[in-house]
Amino acid sequence: MGRLFWKLFLFIWLGQMAAVLGTGTLFWAERNGYLTRLDRGLPPPPHERFEPRALPADGPGAPARNRGYPPPPPGMHLPIPAILAGLLASALCAAGLAWYFAKPIRQLRQGFDAAANGDLAVRVAPGMGQRRDELADLGRDFDRMTERVQSVVEGQKRLLHDVSHEMRSPLARLQAAVGLARQQPERMEGLLARVERESERMNQLVGELLTLSRLEAGSAGAVGPVDMDELLAQLVEDARFEGTARRVTVSYEPGRMAEVLADPELLHRAIENVVRNALRFSPPGGIVRIEAGVGGDGAFHIVVLDHGPGVAEADLEAIFTPFYRGAAPGDDDGYGLGLAIARRVVQVGNGTIGASNAADAGLSVSIRLPILASS
Repeated sequence: MGRLFWKLFLFIWLGQMAAVLGTGTLFWAERNGYLTRLDRGLPPPPHERFEPRALPADGPGAPARNRGYPPPPPGMHLPIPAILAGLLASALCAAGLAWYFAKPIRQLRQGFDAAANGDLAVRVAPGMGQRRDELADLGRDFDRMTERVQSVVEGQKRLLHDVSHEMRSPLARLQAAVGLARQQPERMEGLLARVERESERMNQLVGELLTLSRLEAGSAGAVGPVDMDELLAQLVEDARFEGTARRVTVSYEPGRMAEVLADPELLHRAIENVVRNALRFSPPGGIVRIEAGVGGDGAFHIVVLDHGPGVAEADLEAIFTPFYRGAAPGDDDGYGLGLAIARRVVQVGNGTIGASNAADAGLSVSIRLPILASS
């Protein structure tokens, strides 16, 4: 038993004993007439023996007889068995209450010790049984905290592994290009173009990683009102230009426009990532449909629908994790960070983003953003 158990036990037991002794003293005093005489201003009843007195004869002329002393009045005899029984009952009750309160705190301490030693899989709520009090709520909060920390740590480990893997390929190609340039100087021009291309890919990867890291750290840029009409018009224009090279048509259906509170640059990049992802997976001759406007719930909605192969139902959530690319096209040059950045940007703006497979074909990505009250 820990120190908290004995402290609780002592305080509860002393409190119970004070209540029992006080109540017992009150009943004892009332039984012996102390309270009645004190209320009348009289001294306590004396405990003196009675003087013998002559009793009348049983018959005419019979001598007087001495009946002796009457039974003595009640004295100050303590009920020892009752006191011992009360002590035992109060001790058991105090021990039960102290154990009831100390057990979950002891489990929480063990959980904190395990988490501090690196065991983030520890959970304390199952060991608290069916408790429905603040200590049980604290245990559930601890479990949510460790689950979140475990998810973040595992995500960081996975991100480090993926970054190492992604950077290894362009670095290997750079080393190969440098080696060939030394062996075949006549191919210098083409090899320099390869070095430049791989350097740009690494620069793009590092830039996206820095953006994602800044968003994960909660250090977004300056937030202000963003006119969605202006932002989407520019974005659709760029998408149509890029779609022409891919032979993909971009259809835009605007609704009622409004302003949202966000970082304009990051929000533009987030929506652009979603649209470019749709362009990348749409086949030649396909259509990318963009719908935007204020919905019936008072929020601003953006829906981007492509005619690509779609995504397996089990992977609809995974596409928003870093470095997930799924069945990417053969000429895909992305790193799987675009949708991850888009989700984090939308979440920073108190919005939501999700994906679902269209009824006929393709993937539908929906973004919901709260609008400004003045819009």
